[in-house]
Amino acid sequence: MHRTLTIAKREFASYFNGPAAYIVICLFLVLLGMFFWNPFFLFNRASVRSMFDLMSILLLPTAPAMTMGLLAEEKRTGTLEVLLTMPIKDGEVILGKFLGAFGLLVVLLLLTLPYPISVSTLGNLDWGPVVAGYLAVLLQGAAMLAIGVLASSWTENQLIAFFTGAAICFLLWVISNFLPFIPAAMTSALEWASFNYHFDSMLRGVIDTRDVVYFLSMIGFSLALAFRSLESRRWS
Repeated sequence: MHRTLTIAKREFASYFNGPAAYIVICLFLVLLGMFFWNPFFLFNRASVRSMFDLMSILLLPTAPAMTMGLLAEEKRTGTLEVLLTMPIKDGEVILGKFLGAFGLLVVLLLLTLPYPISVSTLGNLDWGPVVAGYLAVLLQGAAMLAIGVLASSWTENQLIAFFTGAAICFLLWVISNFLPFIPAAMTSALEWASFNYHFDSMLRGVIDTRDVVYFLSMIGFSLALAFRSLESRRWS
């Protein structure tokens, strides 16, 4: 676990050693503020439900952008081979890089706290759904990061990793919209696999263990596949 945390700290610090983290954070906050506050004042109600919906959408490109270089860039430069020759397990590498990106996600969400705090000064804001909303965004964002790590383990090209991760996340996010056109026998399975189905359920303010288990399973499954991808590279 010590080696995993060391890798996580290195990856987290690397985001802020360059412009990547600052660009991602600024764009995310600016777009979120622009698309949240205009309709908010238009409808004049003390609710941040639309903010969480926007955050879910904005994470579609943001999460893959945060993870596209975690393994792909190290493959391209050859530093991954050096890392794998050290007494470090493949699982520690995968988990450490995921936790580094997860740390940046936590920072990003913490920086959005002034939004609901501001709303609470304008009206009677129910904080129960706000807490549930942040948990929903955190879990969905973590699942997207895990998918991004998986995509980054498949290629040496960061752009390919980005578009692959974004495509998978978008498919899981949008699939619930096509349920009326899907055969009834497949509806339940595809609905359960949808991000939106579990995300919207948590936004109602009720934290169902089935929704939490879904996101944790998605994280575990994606990281396990990334581990297998890295392991196959070691043996090849």
